[in-house]
Amino acid sequence: MITLKIRKIGSSAGVILPGEALNYLGVKEGDSLFLVKSAGGYEVTPYDPEFAKQVDVAQQGIEAYRTTLRELAK
Repeated sequence: MITLKIRKIGSSAGVILPGEALNYLGVKEGDSLFLVKSAGGYEVTPYDPEFAKQVDVAQQGIEAYRTTLRELAK
């Protein structure tokens, strides 16, 4: 477990992530992280859950119209 301290940054507040956490998440300075509400509280993730939903919907459309898309691609 890593304990983070909330710090004042300008007129906002933030936390500093240690290098170990950045490596684990696979992110670097300038990347975006998402704070997602989950059953156990909140989760910090580099993956945008809204984008993941959009990809799922697109995948369903591709599967539903696979034959049509193949014909259009010819």
